Amino acid sequence: MFKKKKRIIIPLFILAVTAFLALIGYISIIFLGHYVIDEKKLILHASSKIVDQNGDEVASLYTENREPVTFDDIPKHVSKAFVAVEDKRFYEHHGIDLQSVGRAIYRDILAGGKVEGGSTITQQLAKNIFLTNDKTFLRKTKEVIIAINLERDYSKDKLLEMYLNQLYFGHGVYGIQAASHYYFNKEVKDLTVSEGAVLAAIPKAPSTYSPILHPDKNKERRDTILSMMNEQGIISAKEAVRAQGQTLGLHIKKKSETPWFDSYIDLVMKEAETKYSISGEQLLQGGYTIKVPLDSKLQKTAYTLMKESRYYPGTDENAEGSAVFINNKTGGVKAAIGGREYTSRGYNRVTAVRQPGSTFKPLAVYGPAMQEKKFKPYSLLQDEMKTYGDYTPKNYDGQYGGEVTMSDAITYSKNAPAVWTLNEVGIETAKSYLKANGIDIPDDGLALALGGLEKGVSPLQLAGAFHTFAAGGAYTEPFFITKITDEDGETVAGHKASAKRVFSKQTAWNMTRMLEQVVKKGTATSGVYHGDLAGKTGTTSFTEIPGATKDAWFAGYTHDTAGTVWMGYDKTDKNHYLKGGSSYPTRLFKDILTQAGENGSAFSKPDKVKELESPIVLEPVKTVTADYTFKAAGLFTVVLKWDAQEDKRVVYRIYVKKDGEETLLDSNEGKNSYDIPYANLFSGASYKIVPYNTQTKKEGEGTDYVRPKLFSS
Repeated sequence: MFKKKKRIIIPLFILAVTAFLALIGYISIIFLGHYVIDEKKLILHASSKIVDQNGDEVASLYTENREPVTFDDIPKHVSKAFVAVEDKRFYEHHGIDLQSVGRAIYRDILAGGKVEGGSTITQQLAKNIFLTNDKTFLRKTKEVIIAINLERDYSKDKLLEMYLNQLYFGHGVYGIQAASHYYFNKEVKDLTVSEGAVLAAIPKAPSTYSPILHPDKNKERRDTILSMMNEQGIISAKEAVRAQGQTLGLHIKKKSETPWFDSYIDLVMKEAETKYSISGEQLLQGGYTIKVPLDSKLQKTAYTLMKESRYYPGTDENAEGSAVFINNKTGGVKAAIGGREYTSRGYNRVTAVRQPGSTFKPLAVYGPAMQEKKFKPYSLLQDEMKTYGDYTPKNYDGQYGGEVTMSDAITYSKNAPAVWTLNEVGIETAKSYLKANGIDIPDDGLALALGGLEKGVSPLQLAGAFHTFAAGGAYTEPFFITKITDEDGETVAGHKASAKRVFSKQTAWNMTRMLEQVVKKGTATSGVYHGDLAGKTGTTSFTEIPGATKDAWFAGYTHDTAGTVWMGYDKTDKNHYLKGGSSYPTRLFKDILTQAGENGSAFSKPDKVKELESPIVLEPVKTVTADYTFKAAGLFTVVLKWDAQEDKRVVYRIYVKKDGEETLLDSNEGKNSYDIPYANLFSGASYKIVPYNTQTKKEGEGTDYVRPKLFSS
């Protein structure tokens, strides 16, 4: 009886101990699973994309080319193709398929080595996301622990979704959606049965079964998968046969090779980090959509033309350049080229500082001078070689006129009047305007009138400042990001328009009209642009070589676009310098806009702003005739006649000289004759004509005095 009880008790005891140990084991698995699983790793990296002003994608940013999708976006015939080949009992087991493990062990023993794996989809997910590829027993134990816990915490559909989103499909492509785009150029929801099987054939060995590298091997495995799907009741025999008879049907989405976007993309990433605290790593992994104010056509045109050597008068072919263009309405950067041979994450010359030369004159001198109401466009400025302390500025051509209008000083880029005017305005006053235009410099000498700075300014800063004139006197900081949205379409960052008035609309308009003259007849006549263009050239000299140029600039704007082109060498020396000046960037600027289709728009004068008249040109009045005649109404009358000037706005001053005393008798506008009635034939008076400019308040060269002659009518 005792032996009988013993025979019963011992198995029960063993069963109880086994159950207890199993319970302890399960509790340990649950506990260890929560310890091993880092749920942050379940958040898969997703590619971000940059879209231009038209919404067209121009670039993808990623560490892994991945585009996560939800399970509902994946057709059943696609997801079940993976189940059929990787884990046909996926919906029946709880993370570990003991039947598959037993079968794998049995076949390994028969073969005398490892020939079949027993990992479920859940185990593969655990391994791919949480574990390294080492082959230790501990790693396999962790895999089992994680798989069981994943099955406990997530539904089968969710596990399959995560699995399909993290799979590697070769050629740098991760996830089912990115693979669908890469191999078939379509959304995963549109994949056919055959296409789904093609993709399901790849993950076992992405290089071996690549449909691009080894299409025959992929097709063979695809057909096997289609047969398995038929055997498992996923598709009918007819569907399997029809799909097996199809070609692979690849439509490879070729990797876009767009080097013209590289420098712009780097500036976008820099702005995301500095302005919105979104790091480059976040952008590469976060699945963001970054909308930028980029004009793709303008960007590519600038890139293409800047590579052409004919625009660069360098001592060798390594002369560099940069260009930036801004939307006048928004302040958004439409195009930015950081160098002729720019490499990603390289030295970006859009933000590198250089000496701006005479492009600085409108910003540092003449804009502030007008805004402070010290001078007007046709005010006369001193044009003489003067010394200010130890500084003696000189005109580049060595010619001095004594006086010159502000308009002509800008048009012909005279240095002496610019420095004289800055001295009149005050350096601190000028610097306050520069700072308001986004240019904060430490310099406090009069040389800043000519762009002689300690460090310099960048093409981006200069373009932003000239944009102020184009925008009616209001400064907007140039920007590269319109908005950033996350995977759910929620806006996480975005540009907020913030314009700050620097100049009045009247000052800005006057400057526009004067800078137009620079292009029409001044230092910026090189090249052709069929539309309204205002701008300023700038050239800095390399003093070690006579006639050599260090920096050459053109900064200007049309009705729609403001911009800057710079060219020179990163390091100028006796073997590396420009042999020409600002005419080269001027021509390049015009050609970029023309070939990009930005041509023909006229400037539009703002409301309540007075038009700036074109400059009055005085010609010498060389001859005048004076004759007595008899008129009934005026008896003896002196009739003065002289050659008329082309400009009808010229005022003619009539002077009389009598008894050695000279008097302004009268003046008239536009007429080249004048009558003096009731003249005394014996007065001995003589007369002269002098042209007068009402803009400059200055007389021109007039005639000598002549006495009237008596003649009979």
